[in-house]
Amino acid sequence: MSNMHRIQWFDQQIRAGFYPNSSKLAEQFEISKRQAQRDIEYLEVSLRAPLLYVAKHRGYVYEDKAYMLPLLYITEEEQDVLRFLAHRYRQYNYENAAVVQRIAHVLERFAGPPEEAGEHRLPIFAAHPQRMQHWQLLSHAIRERRIVQIRYREGGQEAELPIRPLHFTAYYNSDYITAYCEQSCRKRAFRLDGILHVQVTGETFDLDEIDRTDWEDAPIPQRKPYLARIEVGAPLHGESWHGYPIRSMHDLMYEVEFYDPDCFMQHLLTAEWERLLSPKWLQAKLRDRCGRIAARLEEKGR
Repeated sequence: MSNMHRIQWFDQQIRAGFYPNSSKLAEQFEISKRQAQRDIEYLEVSLRAPLLYVAKHRGYVYEDKAYMLPLLYITEEEQDVLRFLAHRYRQYNYENAAVVQRIAHVLERFAGPPEEAGEHRLPIFAAHPQRMQHWQLLSHAIRERRIVQIRYREGGQEAELPIRPLHFTAYYNSDYITAYCEQSCRKRAFRLDGILHVQVTGETFDLDEIDRTDWEDAPIPQRKPYLARIEVGAPLHGESWHGYPIRSMHDLMYEVEFYDPDCFMQHLLTAEWERLLSPKWLQAKLRDRCGRIAARLEEKGR
């Protein structure tokens, strides 16, 4: 049930002189006391209700009885979409960022407090409804410090991975979840569009232990580009190599800028070049990709 239904009930209880509190709200709608308290905070902070707690009656009243709830109703689906949009605006870090951050704040006020995990429904959202659902589940896991089992696709392969989700980030129109990967015992970033399935487990984790761990090589794409050094067989002309900015080092050696390691690696599989001199993590990824391709060719040739 939408938190607006609960807030309307709470408002009616105040006007009837029943002194409602978080315990009564939680009991009435079968939600946790923490969720009930978030609803009350939303009423007071976002809807500007002049709430006053009366210790004698262990409940709330309005200091100003002329207060009225705003005539605005937002469905659960609309609230979920607003939360998602607020998240995306919060990640905006380009020109006019301050203005965009204010928009995010307004969206968060309209969206209201997050619901408990079991109360979410898949929103009617044309762009990536599955990704929205995964975002909701992972948001819950972040709040509750829950270990999550994901099925993740990367480089044409799928794997089942237990992760400890930490926070969301967005770079170049792609959403990521930063998490501690239990398989590699390191922190890394997972693309949301690469996550095929999410299952939140009942196991919890200690955040302090994760903060001391290292990143995996080739973490999330940065605003500052990665640099690769390559050697080619003939001079390159212009300022780019098939769209990738280049800078001549000496002779036939060039420095190439790229943001997405997977896209650049795919380019290396089709372009002509002599040696990949750096970085080492890209050499390892390319060697692994070529090894898998060679293994598949050998299997087909038998």
